[in-house]
Amino acid sequence: MLDIEKLRADTPGCANVVHLNNAGSALPPRIVTDTVVTHLRREEEIGGYEAHAEAADRVAAVYASVARLVNAPRERVALVESATAAWDRGLQAIAFSEDIEPGDRFLVSAAEYASNVIPLLQLAQRTGAQVEFIPDGVDGTVDIEALGHMLDERVRIVAITHAPSQNGLLNDVVGIGDMLRINGSPAWYIVDACQSTGQISLDMGRIGCDVLSATGRKFLRGPRGTGFMVVSQRLLDDAQPFPLDLHGATWVSDQEFAVQPDARRFESWEKSYAALLGLGAAVDYALGCGIDELRARIDVLAQELRRRLDEIPGVQVRDRGSERTGIVTISAPDPAGIVAGLRAEGINTSYSPPDYARHDFAQHGITGLVRISPHAYNTEAELDRAVATLSRLVRESGR
Repeated sequence: MLDIEKLRADTPGCANVVHLNNAGSALPPRIVTDTVVTHLRREEEIGGYEAHAEAADRVAAVYASVARLVNAPRERVALVESATAAWDRGLQAIAFSEDIEPGDRFLVSAAEYASNVIPLLQLAQRTGAQVEFIPDGVDGTVDIEALGHMLDERVRIVAITHAPSQNGLLNDVVGIGDMLRINGSPAWYIVDACQSTGQISLDMGRIGCDVLSATGRKFLRGPRGTGFMVVSQRLLDDAQPFPLDLHGATWVSDQEFAVQPDARRFESWEKSYAALLGLGAAVDYALGCGIDELRARIDVLAQELRRRLDEIPGVQVRDRGSERTGIVTISAPDPAGIVAGLRAEGINTSYSPPDYARHDFAQHGITGLVRISPHAYNTEAELDRAVATLSRLVRESGR
């Protein structure tokens, strides 16, 4: 059972704002900030290289913590700067190691995020491949049966966002992985777990993807500028990142290099070790709370928000899916103005414009959304304040 008062006491920002923008960047617990600042102070005192060497065991422990978070071997974990960096490096390795040809196909979820679709479009334009959207099922999630019918030998990549940032649903990434295996598909399977990490239990073994990308700053409550990727053994065996640096490979002779045998090949040599250690602190904090316990609390708050927002005239809850996350989205008059109005009163939410997920927005006739994303440290009283303020702003926008 979560101790909400302790969660809030551990989170200094709770005293300053009603933070309902955890799908953007969550309030970190004090241990995360203290960990980052302590390492920066140590760099100040003895030097950056020396502070890194001193913290070597704690850096190694971050890999172990992330591996535990996603149920994967430590050797398949890479620590990077963001979820986008993780996703891109997986795609770069596939594109560099595979012969993508005209007529090849990249299948993506209808709700896929722009930062995932754009590089696939780039690769398609360069190679003559095609990007195709997998239809939604009746509940709004990826139609796995339809995906099965789309699979053939020309499908080279299947890219799925686990928890889209703009509609509250949770795609069945385990079922999708099963469908690929049942069909014997050789396609590379990429899962964007940016929004699910920290609020949904993840099991790399059950998902069976080749690349799982995640960020530290959202529901995991880590520092900005942190992320990680988890890769399959197949990716390690058959794909090579481009470009490599002296961290991802060793220069062994004038004409030869040796690639790191593990997922460190996807990392760069230079990184913020203060932020990396902060990520480790965030992972350990979340694991200490229990991911399932965090999810249960977030789900209670999100369901209550949906119920109450749906009662406000002029507001339409846009969330879909039989299984949902802590992301709550609504259509309302002047959504960007409402987000600004809420922020002016100390309530943090976010605005989702159509270019973030253009295919999904166009399919559903949406021109912009207010996104409200509670975390376990939020309270019912904060929801009361947010709903009342939003209701007033909607009324005022209609005058």
